[in-house]
Amino acid sequence: MRKLLPVLFIVIAFPCLSNNTSLPDSLLQSLIGEWNYQNLGNSKLLALSKDSFTLSTDNSEEALKGFWLVEGSKLILNFALKPDTAEVDSSVYLVSDGKPSLIYFKDGKELARIADDALTPSYVSKDYEIIDVQSDKMVLEENGISLILNRKEIKLKASSANKDLYKTEGISFNSIWRGLVGLATLIFIAFLFSSNRKAISWPLVGKGLLIQLIFAILVLKVPFVTSGFEIVSGFFIKIISFTQEGTDFLFGSFVTGKIEMALINFVIQVLPTIVFFAALTSLLYYWGVLQKIVYVFAWLMRKVMKLSGAESLAAAGNIFLGQTESPLLIRPYLDKMTKSELMCLMSGGMATIAGGVLAAYIGFLGGSDPVQQMFYAKHLLAASVMSAPAAIVAAKILVPETESFNEKMEISNERFGSNALEAIANGTTEGIKLAVNVAGMLLVFIAFIAMANYIFQDLIGAGLGINEKIAEATNGRYDGLSLQFIFGLVFAPLSWLMGVAKEDIVLVGQLLGEKTILNEFVAYVSLGEMKEAGVFVSEKSIIMATYILCGFANFASIGIQIGGIGSLIPGRKGLLASLGIRALIGGTLASLFTAVLVGMIY
Repeated sequence: MRKLLPVLFIVIAFPCLSNNTSLPDSLLQSLIGEWNYQNLGNSKLLALSKDSFTLSTDNSEEALKGFWLVEGSKLILNFALKPDTAEVDSSVYLVSDGKPSLIYFKDGKELARIADDALTPSYVSKDYEIIDVQSDKMVLEENGISLILNRKEIKLKASSANKDLYKTEGISFNSIWRGLVGLATLIFIAFLFSSNRKAISWPLVGKGLLIQLIFAILVLKVPFVTSGFEIVSGFFIKIISFTQEGTDFLFGSFVTGKIEMALINFVIQVLPTIVFFAALTSLLYYWGVLQKIVYVFAWLMRKVMKLSGAESLAAAGNIFLGQTESPLLIRPYLDKMTKSELMCLMSGGMATIAGGVLAAYIGFLGGSDPVQQMFYAKHLLAASVMSAPAAIVAAKILVPETESFNEKMEISNERFGSNALEAIANGTTEGIKLAVNVAGMLLVFIAFIAMANYIFQDLIGAGLGINEKIAEATNGRYDGLSLQFIFGLVFAPLSWLMGVAKEDIVLVGQLLGEKTILNEFVAYVSLGEMKEAGVFVSEKSIIMATYILCGFANFASIGIQIGGIGSLIPGRKGLLASLGIRALIGGTLASLFTAVLVGMIY
């Protein structure tokens, strides 16, 4: 027997409720929901939405999908056959209106057909006699056998109803005072970890925060500036679409098959984007385009905040380049930079992101929806730009400048290649290394999370009987004692002080913990899943989380910076190591400063 090639089920949103006229509307509404089959040990789940359904089991990743209707006293499920497992006994080649098609049959019934380069499964029906429907129970009959279904308790984690609650309050008294409390808290934390509290330049701190606030207002509230950022965001989205051409060539069979499994989507969408952006950045650097843009940002920050030329260039370079590439802009100055300047360089590297991973984050949050991609691209771009002055503020509180510095501002002439082709090749090589590194980090850290959760939830939580209490206390957002719940609990007070809605403080705390202890990639994956599941109560929480996670501030970055920057100035590796923890604190605080200011006006 032949088997058809694997394809994804095609779910057709069919307006079938117009046919549901045999039952009162109230009864039809009572059918909508999630139902467990009682006599199958609750392992089988039937989810009925307005006009579609999903029939799944706990022990299988596959699910039947389609549309449903009621005729008389019958519940009819119309679902697509599974052509990846269906056996066929005959096929017919047909040409109609000049268009060829191949039709597969089993026992005289059409199973599926291939036409217009697409495989379309046929729909079959399954009928159930409705015996009784109550608020928490439904009884159906199939071929004389009674099926008892219990309505599944709707938990917030699995419900999308909260998407209707995504509202923002804008600028209000509450948002202002919560934001001021958050800023005061963050400044106080930086003050506590300062190496020389008496030397802190408070005018510089005020100017840096003011620059951030003005920028936030411009991006979020001034139409022509917002439009300008959307144009730049559109450039990034267009670049992602260019990447798709290369992806189609390498992974054509996956793309045409429309396989949308999470792993396949990550491998053929996110990782290639990182590689292409790395190559493009290298080319723009070779041409000198990035240096000119960086120089403009650096000049503005040096004039307003009275910084040295080297740290101004490094801070501006971090907006576009990674934490190990940006120091190349100021390589001639590195060996003579003051301790405060090096602190500024390291904190800026942890507070901002590179172009390649920016595109990856857009994919995590926006998925394949161009509107969502544009929305999050705008905020991610704004976060990276705003975090540059924020990192300076944090760094200058943690390690104030007490030495004389060089105000000269000149970008190094170092290139990533001897010609444009070599620059592209070098960028591609670095992009591949970064993509493999990202994939490896996600694999390892997610595996460690699973191992930790087994210990916390399956052993400790189940043994002490606290999993159910946690699930009840969090309205189903957490199943029990997990690493995510612990992160959320630890960082929840800080989330509240920053102005996050009280209903979402544990969720945002979890994301902050994942970013700091693990890395931002894991955290952005979690944010994307949370957003898709609709677990947030406030839209502002999602936006603030987007800004909070936008940076490389995690423990692994300390080693990356010591190794990367240290290779350029091997004689100062000891100083870089001594600044590592403070740089991590500075980078984290910078992202939090940005999130708080955005939360005040969003």
